[in-house]
Amino acid sequence: MHALLAAAVGVAAAVHGAAAPQPQTLYVQAGATISAFAQDGPNIAWFAPSTTQCNTVHVLSLANGLHPVLPLQSARNVTCRWEVGSSPVGLALAGSRVVWTLREASPIPFDYLLGAGVVDRKERRYQEIAHTLSGSGLWLGGVAGDGSTLVYSVTSIDYEDEAGCLAGTSPCTMKIVGGGVFRMAGRPKLIPGTDRTGAVAVAVSGATVAYVPSAEVGKQGLPLAGTDQPIDVVSAVSGAPIATVHPRGTPIAISLSPKIVATLERTPLGLRIAWYASASGQPVGSVPVSSKTDPTLTSSDRTIVYRVDRSIRAVDIPTSKARTLAHAAANPIGLSLEGHRLAWAENLKGVARIRALTLTP
Repeated sequence: MHALLAAAVGVAAAVHGAAAPQPQTLYVQAGATISAFAQDGPNIAWFAPSTTQCNTVHVLSLANGLHPVLPLQSARNVTCRWEVGSSPVGLALAGSRVVWTLREASPIPFDYLLGAGVVDRKERRYQEIAHTLSGSGLWLGGVAGDGSTLVYSVTSIDYEDEAGCLAGTSPCTMKIVGGGVFRMAGRPKLIPGTDRTGAVAVAVSGATVAYVPSAEVGKQGLPLAGTDQPIDVVSAVSGAPIATVHPRGTPIAISLSPKIVATLERTPLGLRIAWYASASGQPVGSVPVSSKTDPTLTSSDRTIVYRVDRSIRAVDIPTSKARTLAHAAANPIGLSLEGHRLAWAENLKGVARIRALTLTP
């Protein structure tokens, strides 16, 4: 049994002005699970894995209740029979277009980048982002979407001296050799200037992209952000520089709104959430947060939302005050803020549901 709750379609107005708004259920389905969730404008999207039928991607309009299921099934469909298991699934939504990632651990580690849209539901296979067991090759940084812009980021890793490594005459040291942030415009197109370092994290707002450049190589070739390394804000179309943010720690999560770049940073004093002007890169404010804060952020020009275990919390940008918004019944999946609508997915015992909370201005 599954249903869109009629009262929740108008959730953006249902609790407006309430002193203590309560989460509303947008969608619920028994006997299902949700692996990834995203939203953009009036649309929400989620990836629903299945062990008995096809894996599917759902797009639901909160404006009119339309609910197409992606992608169209065919003999060559990759998404349908992929064994998702506990592997992470990436998902990004821009308008009515969706991209998702499916991970495989063997014979070599790779992430399959796929997509489809409400208008054209045929599965598109964009890229296999693969690296060897030792770490050389391409690593997926992340996917993001907003409005008409869909992007993903990768980092390319290689040996400093592969021949010497194989011969045992040189250490098997690895280095970053490039990568980039790519915009999904028909085929993926490299955003100029992003190929120097690649990126470990990416965020988008309208036609603007912010990304955390890859700066170090960790265990087994894993690309890492660097301490105090700049975050670049650029045009998603031309790559033209807009601003450079200089964090005071190691950025482990990033979010972008029209006026604000928000970061979760690891510093010698602990974790902190900081925010900067997206037009200039100038610091605006920061607050310390729990060491248990999950490495995900979502934000608007007024509010930055994060979570600590099941506790969903927010920082009010004008006052720099933090507060608890809600306690989810299970770990929130794809926590995201769209306008005043904060939404996420939850997997309970035998039931998958999508919840939303309206934040008062």
